[in-house]
Amino acid sequence: MMLHRRLLLIAAAAFVLTACANRPSLEQAPPIVFVHGNGDTAALWQTTSWRFESNGWPRERLYAINLPYPLARDDDSKPQLGRTSTAEHMAYLGREIDKVLQATGARQVVLMGNSRGGNAIRNYIETEFRRGGVESLKVSHAILGGTPNHGVWAIKGFREGNEFSGTGPFLTALNAPRNAKGEFLPAGSEGLEVTPGVKWLTIRSDSNDKFAQPDGLWIGAKGKPTYVSFAGPELKGATNVVIPRIDHRETSFSPAAFEASYRFITGKPAATTDISREATVRLDGTVTGLGVQSADPASGNFRNNLPMPGAELQVFAIDATSGQRIGAPVHQRKVGSNGLWGPFMAKPDTPYEFVVSAPGYATTHIYRSGFPRSSDLVQLQLERMADADLDAGALVTLTRPRGYFDRERDTIRLDGQLPPGVPASGAGVASSKLKLTKPELRTITAEFNGERLSGQTWPAAGKHVVVLEITQ
Repeated sequence: MMLHRRLLLIAAAAFVLTACANRPSLEQAPPIVFVHGNGDTAALWQTTSWRFESNGWPRERLYAINLPYPLARDDDSKPQLGRTSTAEHMAYLGREIDKVLQATGARQVVLMGNSRGGNAIRNYIETEFRRGGVESLKVSHAILGGTPNHGVWAIKGFREGNEFSGTGPFLTALNAPRNAKGEFLPAGSEGLEVTPGVKWLTIRSDSNDKFAQPDGLWIGAKGKPTYVSFAGPELKGATNVVIPRIDHRETSFSPAAFEASYRFITGKPAATTDISREATVRLDGTVTGLGVQSADPASGNFRNNLPMPGAELQVFAIDATSGQRIGAPVHQRKVGSNGLWGPFMAKPDTPYEFVVSAPGYATTHIYRSGFPRSSDLVQLQLERMADADLDAGALVTLTRPRGYFDRERDTIRLDGQLPPGVPASGAGVASSKLKLTKPELRTITAEFNGERLSGQTWPAAGKHVVVLEITQ
């Protein structure tokens, strides 16, 4: 599970870079290690991987790590059930990098991180540099999308033990001014904020990143200053790219972010930001759930990326318009100890319903658009029903893992109406839950910027929940 099988699955087909007749060298297509953000999964890098592949990058040189406990601690110095410290996050990343280097024979990797993933990247590179200097570095390029490099807030005395505090010890140490050789300068000096020996790129939104806002709306303090600007993700000494209107996750997972990253690594523009189709599509991934209920009410049911052995899975091909099943299951299995639910040979661009069940969870019906390419990053998350939803006829959640919903920018509909809970302005939520009063089985459709996804409602009384998952 550690590398989502990237180290175990070597693609049979040879992919070549544009205008290259032979297999590219490691210098032309170095290994890329993708690092997800706070509470997220390796699955978010699926479309980014597809775009690199569509530009000739060999699939076996694209790796997405899956941090078992992806949430940061409330206080980095205090152990917390189901959460990781900055040191634990860095150590995990370091072990995965070593595996990639051993598997590929490369001397260095490219690191791409979204949000909190960038914290681990910076911490890892800085720690390695202080141990052995520039010559010891195992990273050539570091690309940080939406990383809160100067904090989500920078308020003296407010939650400074949290790794997202701009005035806390973690970010203060990483941002300490230094010269081009990495030698520290006196506090308050004008200096660089990046570790030498690595090429650095930051990608940020102009003003639409919920975690780089001067107002505290998204941290529960509307009208109060955070002392962080829209430019908070930028770093002195890095190449800093600004893309208008993108949201926090789109700083890594959007076509525009991919193009900026590809250009930074290769020195030339990508041939395409589209995703090319494959004739044969092989899918796999893990089934995950929630952590156990803690004795500490503040911990609650925590998200994790641990495998869910014993879960039952069925996959159905569905009609794209109605969401109705087409015949018997096309794949089914009981998940083993590694959490893997595949492999499954899918039909290109055919939409599917993934039905996952396990003791203590609702039967979760996940509807996905068709898959244009193979992927082993199809993570299936089991859901539980909240007590407040037990009176529903049916429960449907619309989710967009690779971005947020922005009513001022996006065209969004769920069952023909604006999705509940999506604010009128700003990109602040990535999911919307619709409680239906009637339990009948019927078609329900979601639309997002041209992607249309249909599924079926299932009675909540039978402990069924429905998830419509947007690909883009």
